[in-house]
Amino acid sequence: MLRISKRELIQAQVALFVAFALQLVVWEINDELLVGPQYLLIPTEILLAVLIGFTVNMRARLRALNHLLAVILLALISLANVTSLILVLHSLVIAHVAVTGPELLASAIAIFITNIIVFALWYWEIDSPGLTRKRWSKHDKDFQFTQQDMPKDFPDWRSEFLDYLYLSVTNAINFAAADARPLTHSAKLLMGSQALISVFTLALVIARSVSILGA
Repeated sequence: MLRISKRELIQAQVALFVAFALQLVVWEINDELLVGPQYLLIPTEILLAVLIGFTVNMRARLRALNHLLAVILLALISLANVTSLILVLHSLVIAHVAVTGPELLASAIAIFITNIIVFALWYWEIDSPGLTRKRWSKHDKDFQFTQQDMPKDFPDWRSEFLDYLYLSVTNAINFAAADARPLTHSAKLLMGSQALISVFTLALVIARSVSILGA
């Protein structure tokens, strides 16, 4: 079993804080796209991320707690993103809501990118090692990557965060993974959820773009 590198952890943490920034972008565009708890939600997410960062190198007995914090954090980001998408869709069909076409389009793009980041983090967390920085094991996996089917060509290969980010991008755009297969129910449920969110978000972007260009 191998531990992830500090470089890989930094990549994931940067992606995480990009997701926080995109949530703030949606907030700044129009506060009608947010519900009341969002004022506490983003600070709570940042606090959880800091706690995970401080405890990630502690003893194994805290790893279960660290994993729980990571799951709660990702669940909060996912919930906030889905809530924003629902409110954007509502704004699209309710004419009296004071949100312009460009604002809705910008919000949809921010939601789409956040969707990619948060599901990349989900995939990384369940497949190992994730933000918890668990030890990686080829016997404990939720995804089967192409390189894992060719052990002679890639004897020491293991998936890294960027592999899960690429997996998330392809699933969000193609609604199917390009180089990895989901093996467990958890992986399939997450990929299906991401694809559904992407369908509605892309439909919103296309509809709003056509409306703006046709105006």
